[in-house]
Amino acid sequence: MSTTITGPTTLRITVSVNGTQRQAEVEPRLLLVHLLRDSFGLTGTHVGCDTSQCGACVVNLDGQTVKSCTVLAVQADGATVTTIEGMARDGKLHPVQEGFWAKHGLQCGFCTPGMILSAAALLEKNPDPSEDEIEHAIEGNFCRCTGYHNIVRSVQHAAELMRRDA
Repeated sequence: MSTTITGPTTLRITVSVNGTQRQAEVEPRLLLVHLLRDSFGLTGTHVGCDTSQCGACVVNLDGQTVKSCTVLAVQADGATVTTIEGMARDGKLHPVQEGFWAKHGLQCGFCTPGMILSAAALLEKNPDPSEDEIEHAIEGNFCRCTGYHNIVRSVQHAAELMRRDA
């Protein structure tokens, strides 16, 4: 004899995304990346590999960078999420976004949101990172276009901007 355990097919969650409280009815198996993209229309968070290898889906969840393809949406209930769309303030690019623009840290742009969020997290903790520290901070993000040299230069430039404005 088998026993079937049933529960709700959807759960109501509340998430603060880029400073706005959002609610959604989600299946327990829905990934955060799909909640952001499909339910909330925040397509800057990219789906790259679906296996947590590439880092294109990196977001900030309660102050920590996470690969949103490995987090269930229900795990973000009550949390604060920042995506690439939430980085700019009052029409002004975040210094890391500005650094990527000024130092040509992107080509196709597919990895860029994850790179920027990972770099911003590094600079929050370490305002003057070495090249090795920058490389270590972005090692979970793959870029198939740039060879990383300009990405590192972009983060160094952003660090200079942030120190100047502090």
